Amino acid sequence: MDSVDPDGSGPQEALPPPPPVLPPDVVPVKLEEPAKKKPARLPMARRGMGSKGQKIQLLTNHFKVNVTNMEGQFYHYSVALLYEDGRPVEAKGVGRKVLDKVQQTYSSELSGKEFAYDGEKSLFTIGQLPLNKHEFTVVLEEVTSSRNNGNVSPDAGGSPNDTDRKRMRRPYNSKTFIVQINFAAKIPMQAIASALKGVETESSQEALRVLDIILRQHAAKQGCLLVRQSFFHNDPKNFVELGNGVLGCRGFHSSFRTTQGGLSLNIDVSTTMIIQPGPVIDFLINNQGARDPFSLDWAKAKRVLKNLRVKVSPTNQEYKITGLSDQNCKDQLFQLKQKGDAEPLEITVYDYFVNHRNIELRYSGDLPCINVGKPKRPTYIPLELCTLVSLQRYTKALTSFQRSSLVEKSRQKPQERMAVLAHKLVQPCKIERWALVNFNARSDMRRLVNDLMRCAEAKGIAIEDPHAVIEEDRQMSRAPPIVRVEKMFEEIQSKLPGAPKFLLCVLPERKNCAVYGPWKRKNLAEFGIVTQCMAPQKMNDQYLTNLLLKINAKLGGLNSLLSVEHSPSIPVVSKAPTMILGMDVSHGSPGQSDIPSIAAVVSSRHWPLISRYRASVRTQSPKVEMIDSLYKRVSDTEDDGIMREALLDFYVSSGKRKPEQIIIFRDGVSESQFNQVLNIELDQIIEACKFLDEKWNPKFVVIVAQKNHHTKFFQPNGPDNVPPGTIIDNKVGHPKNYDFYLCAHAGMIGTTRPTHYHVLLDQVGFQADDLQELVHSLSYVYQRSSTAISVVAPVCYAHLAATQMSTFMKFEDTSETSSSRGGMTAAGPAPVPALPRLEEKVANSMFFC
Repeated sequence: MDSVDPDGSGPQEALPPPPPVLPPDVVPVKLEEPAKKKPARLPMARRGMGSKGQKIQLLTNHFKVNVTNMEGQFYHYSVALLYEDGRPVEAKGVGRKVLDKVQQTYSSELSGKEFAYDGEKSLFTIGQLPLNKHEFTVVLEEVTSSRNNGNVSPDAGGSPNDTDRKRMRRPYNSKTFIVQINFAAKIPMQAIASALKGVETESSQEALRVLDIILRQHAAKQGCLLVRQSFFHNDPKNFVELGNGVLGCRGFHSSFRTTQGGLSLNIDVSTTMIIQPGPVIDFLINNQGARDPFSLDWAKAKRVLKNLRVKVSPTNQEYKITGLSDQNCKDQLFQLKQKGDAEPLEITVYDYFVNHRNIELRYSGDLPCINVGKPKRPTYIPLELCTLVSLQRYTKALTSFQRSSLVEKSRQKPQERMAVLAHKLVQPCKIERWALVNFNARSDMRRLVNDLMRCAEAKGIAIEDPHAVIEEDRQMSRAPPIVRVEKMFEEIQSKLPGAPKFLLCVLPERKNCAVYGPWKRKNLAEFGIVTQCMAPQKMNDQYLTNLLLKINAKLGGLNSLLSVEHSPSIPVVSKAPTMILGMDVSHGSPGQSDIPSIAAVVSSRHWPLISRYRASVRTQSPKVEMIDSLYKRVSDTEDDGIMREALLDFYVSSGKRKPEQIIIFRDGVSESQFNQVLNIELDQIIEACKFLDEKWNPKFVVIVAQKNHHTKFFQPNGPDNVPPGTIIDNKVGHPKNYDFYLCAHAGMIGTTRPTHYHVLLDQVGFQADDLQELVHSLSYVYQRSSTAISVVAPVCYAHLAATQMSTFMKFEDTSETSSSRGGMTAAGPAPVPALPRLEEKVANSMFFC
């Protein structure tokens, strides 16, 4: 066929064929199909029940729930809260008030339906709302009392003398909100029935969440403080003083769970920390341990008061504290608007309240004012008119005194305590070439040495006299901690003939004082010296004996060994080289948003023993739960990850054997993170193994240990705790997945909290009894205790290692002062400071004991 000319003028001569694209000698390469994505690992199903041991009947704090209408449906709606100008509402706590107002104002538009609201972005109803999209406008008044006639606070920009008539027309400090409610999904109740048969879906989790939200909303309407799935009533009977203006508040945890026995409601006692309610001045004096208001540290007061809520008398209005005034009440000036066009009057806050409002001020004149305004528009209120609202959470870390006070006052004691058994140590070390260091504690050092040597002899530990007792110069006690440590090491080097093998350090006060971190870092990271710190006020035999258990483990001795380790006859573990890992990630306190998280992995050594461990610790991004440094390839021949260290040490310490079985105990993860443990962390561990030897295929067992749950067990006919060694794998376990509860320890105080173990993967093929026996055995090898502890030792060690290494660096929370909130800068994620590595001589020791 002839071609047609583009301008349409008629047929043209046919065009020649195009030249070949490739030269004749080039052979096209066949494209490889993209690699298929490997299927994700899922938690394994239960293989069977344990049968060994004596069967006993127990009671638990799970209550059976009957759902009558499994055919019904919940409707899920997403909620968006906006201000009048379209900005999203980010303030917490306002959502419930706004949605309550929507329900009151627009009941007919919502067909009179009740709904359950989670306080944030989700709302649920039974049956459908009239429309898929709703938008409502509501006005929320921030006035908490109608008694506001003329009694407003001095506002630097506005007039406190606005007429009552204006105030009635536009309530003081009211805000307008736009509420958008949009249909998101249907949640069938049938999903709960499926979950009870072991088929869990996203819908079943959502359905249980709705039931939890209904309970939480009921508690919220009763004025309770809600903390995740716990609620706390405003009842002084539930408060216990912990010191420094902090109270422990007892409440209840509740959650719906699917179990082998059906749907259950798990209810448990819960405790949170709150600020002491009442006059602000009383709280500050208590918080700082001050004699009177005039000896307070106001910089510290400003930090602790920020964002707390106060009620102001006599109006009874509620405000959030934004700061303190720069000057005292008698000197702090502000502009008071006058009637008409008159110039504003500049007066002091004190003069305004005393002469314009006729409010008597007894002591506030010489103290700063509370600021409840905005940075550029302060609103000042005299201190004595402010009262802290009840049920305000205290989120900072507790002091040692507060922690021990909480334990003492909140525990529920069983009628009898167990006696602690004392037995000689299995492999006592020799304490030689050591010195005693005293950081200015007012204690008798000679008596301490004598008592320590006496207790060591009773335990079979050979101990030499110390080379020296080195006292800190009294004048150094006010120096910065790092300077004190440097100076002490100068003294040590001048007074000892060579490097010591061990240093016993008496701290100036409590265990977690400021000297502790720099001292540990200097010893372990720079000099490779084993060290043990002690508090000066605890010098009795029990304390010194526990101290010796730690020292013996750190110096390479063994305090206890299971009889099965002698044989060796530990089920499955003794038959093939087996490495046991304990993994944990610790985060900063709830209020510390920018402090790096710390990941720790402890690994067993000297197979077939299960009693000796070493630790590797790394920093990672704040609040990240998955460990990201298990495998860290830095070149074709170099892996700088945690697992390489652990695997090489196992090989060297276990007679040049590679582990054929690796049993992983993971702490600190919730059920929603199980898949990440199986598919992110385990993949990293496999990569680390393959990097050492491509043909090496060890078998893995992955077990999650959960201590932070609310299931308890009780003897039906008596007040005693359940017997140590009790395993529960029926009735309250997961309907399908492989889990069990173990009460390994004898609860000496309070009600025993069992550890909940979830077996996510078992490539070894343990029988239920054998695996339960191994887990039970690992609760007995903790070198700091002569009896069983509540969770397997490797998990405990990982937590100890992370905590101790975190003291090496002084991490500051920069969330209030830095623009890199949440670890972000303009250039991207902020770099996480690395921990110093341990000196070679102590890297494989149990330094964390």
